[in-house]
Parts: sequence; structure tokens; C-alpha cells
Amino acid sequence: MSTVRQSTFIITREDRAIDPKTVVGEGLRIGRLSNSDIWLNHPAVSRLHAGISEIDGYFYLSNLSASSPTSLNGRVIPFNEAEALTAGDVLQIGPFFLNIQEVNAIEEVLRITVVLAFAINVGDRVPRHTGELYNKQLSLDIPAKSSSEAADALRIFWEKRTREKAGRPSPLHPRRPPLLGKVQFNWRPTRDLVRPWPFAIFIWALIAVGSISAVAAFTYKVAFAPDPISDPHTRSALTLTPAIARQPNGSSCTSCHAIGVGIANKEKMNANCQSCHQTEAFVASITRAHREAGIMCSTCHAEHRGEMFRPMKAGLASCTKCHNDENKKLYNGKSVHTPHGGTYGYPVTNGIWIWKGLEDDDLAGRPDVVALLKENNASPSRPQEWRNAQFHALHLYRVQVAATFGGVDDIEAVNGELTCSTCHKSGSMGTNVDRTSPRTTCASCHNEQVFHNAMRSLTGLDTPSCTSCHVQHPNDVHWAPALRSIQAGSNKEIN
Repeated sequence: MSTVRQSTFIITREDRAIDPKTVVGEGLRIGRLSNSDIWLNHPAVSRLHAGISEIDGYFYLSNLSASSPTSLNGRVIPFNEAEALTAGDVLQIGPFFLNIQEVNAIEEVLRITVVLAFAINVGDRVPRHTGELYNKQLSLDIPAKSSSEAADALRIFWEKRTREKAGRPSPLHPRRPPLLGKVQFNWRPTRDLVRPWPFAIFIWALIAVGSISAVAAFTYKVAFAPDPISDPHTRSALTLTPAIARQPNGSSCTSCHAIGVGIANKEKMNANCQSCHQTEAFVASITRAHREAGIMCSTCHAEHRGEMFRPMKAGLASCTKCHNDENKKLYNGKSVHTPHGGTYGYPVTNGIWIWKGLEDDDLAGRPDVVALLKENNASPSRPQEWRNAQFHALHLYRVQVAATFGGVDDIEAVNGELTCSTCHKSGSMGTNVDRTSPRTTCASCHNEQVFHNAMRSLTGLDTPSCTSCHVQHPNDVHWAPALRSIQAGSNKEIN
């Protein structure tokens, strides 16, 4: 009976810069598997493509691939069949050529040289002449019976090696033995196919990091903030009377921020600002022009700038950051420029009111102005008269004369109220009204010094304040109280 014997295989790789390799064993494995004796790394090569073994003093090549061709001297070898080898034979697998250099059956040595040639594929090479193949068979002189026995022995030998290849350990191979009994099945849940401990370590690490972060978020809030929040947002009690917030913040993060980072966090933060700052003395409203331009609370009132930072001051300074000629950003397709040409003058040019007037929600927050407009029969259907009436209704008999206002005699302002002669040096009732003096006197009242002195905040500033005229929050009773007259709202005729 024919048996596979142990032999010596010497492999020279001309396609790779490595030294010749000697393999001693019962068979030489050729394929794409990394543990093959001759590793041919190419998609056209099967995992275990072919094998070479010695039986009865002859070396045989067995084709173990049913999907990819294997040729010997240009002739394709059928699947699971064997062919005897002799010196000078050329075996082709994909783009690789295996040249049989020496066949020594006595010393049981086989020398093979591997060459890589991408230009030639299996089937492109012209096979040897039929006569040469016949002469090869004669030179080998293998008896028919021995050849049949060798083929059967090789088939059994390599079928066993093929099963070992398929049954090798892998992440997807079941690790439990098959069930006993006639009906056997190897199906297992997914967790039976992988090691569970890496997944468990990941879960426990996630739980540990999450727990530490949650504890730190409530214990060490400053660690998650770029800078400390301002003092008004750290207080545990409201100090301003009447209050402009429903409740003190007390250094809370979640009262303003949503958990996580993104657009939803920013939207919730602005919604929380408006929700908290809703009292009888203050309403965190946003004018229509700013809403349409996407301006929200956090756009003007910044935070996390230190304990001494004041969000109110940042809101006052933010006006000129956007409204200046250097800002090239478009808002609703329009650009913004430095207001009033860089000055604070009377909003009349060539006798035409360039001031657009109060918005509806702003006007709704001024019931005394609305009453005065109705008493003087002012109507939006007459835009010039409507704007003129609104402008004077905001000033006449409801605003005190500022202490910094000088150079204008005001004998009518007995109670310190602002009257026509406070700003206009000549003319009355629309006749020859002086529109030159107001351009030089408006800034005497409209400046941050008056505003901050009234709020008992910063002093010594002498720069114009946009919020003196353009009020973002009309229902704020704290807005410039020093400019309010005691008799503000008294109905008098508008000149």
C-alpha cells in the first residue's frame, strides 16, 4: 500500500528578497494562507491552493483548489487530481511560476524556484508538445496500479489537511464541542463566537469614566468651564430690586446649558435665558430685526469671562462690534454700518425723518407713549408725522435734564423735565424749528456715563450708548432711571 513519506523541500524565492527556505515534512503546502510553506499572496490564489508530496519514490502535485486554476507545463490539472513531477516542469498558480529545479527521489529532495510574472496568467501559456508529455511519462515509468494507489493516498492525505485548514481556530469558530446524539447542530448565540471579556472591559471602562465625569460635573464645575462665570450668576440670592430674574442661578450649569455640545445646547441656553429673565420689572425680549438676523441672548451677553465680568456691560459694548463699517458679514442679505455716520445727531435729513420709528413690540411696552400718540391723533398711515410724534413722545415731559447737559438755557424746565427749548434754540410749533443744535447736544444725554452712574456701576466713561435710544428690552424699569421724569407719562400736546 502506498504511503506518503517525509521529504525535504528547498524553496528559492526570486520574487522576494529572502534567503532560500528548507521545509522538512510529509507535504508542501502552497496557497494564500500566511502559514503556507510557499506563501503566494494574491487574490487569484486560493487559501490552500496545491500540495506536493512524495509516494513510492515520486513527487506528486495535487490540485486542491476548485475555484482557481492550477497548470503544469501549460496544462490545467483537474480539481483533486495529482500529477507526477520531474526536473524542468513549470507549475503556474495565478501570476506565480514554480520551476522544478531538481527531483532527487533517492535523497528525497525537491528544489523549487518561485518567480512572479503578472503579464502571464494561467491558460495564456502554450502547453508543451504532446510528444514531450508522452516522453515525460515514459521517463517516469510509473506502473498504472502504483499510480492509482498513489492518487488515492494523496487524495486521503490532502483531504485531511484541507479539513484541518477549515477547522483551524478563528474568532468565528465555535469553541464548544458539538452536541451529542443523532441530531447534532453547532449553532450558538453570537456571544459564543467571540471572547466576551474585551467588550466587558470596554463597558466597565465607559461606566467608570462616565461616573467620574458625572461626579466632577457637579462637584468641580469650574473644571468643565473655560473661565469662571460672573458674580451675578454665582449668587444664591437676588440682590437687585425689583428683580430681573425669577430665581438666583447659584453657579448652576444645567440651568443654562443642555447636556452635550451642539446647536441644541445653544438653542436651549438662549431659551433658558429668556425663561429666567421674565419678571414684572424686566422682560428679555429681542427686537424683530435682531430675531430675523439670528441674534440671541448669548450673542450680546457673553459669559465665562471671570468673576468681575458683567454681562450687562458686554451687551452695551457688543453693539459697536457688529454695527461698524469694518464688519463685512451680511445679516438677512444686508450689511450693517457705523450708525449715524459715527455721530449721534438729530434723525432728520433735508427735512425728512430718517428714523424708522419704534417697532410694534417696542411700542407695546410703552403705554404712556401710546396714550400720548392717541391724544395727538398720530397715525402710522402718515409715516413722517408718525415718526415725528413718536420721537417727541419719547422725550418731551418724560425725561429729566441730565446733569452733564450744559450750554442751553431752559427756563421752562422748572421740574427738570426735557422740553422743546432744551434742544431747539429757536422756532416752535413746526415754524423755523432749529434742527442744528440737537445734533451737537444729543450726546450730552446719550452716553454710558449717565447710564452706568444711574445703575451704580462703572463711572468716568464718556462714550455714546446705543441703548439710550435703541432699547432691546423696553420693559426694563432699571433702564436709565436717572433720565426718567417723576411726571413721565403726563399727557401734553406735542409740538
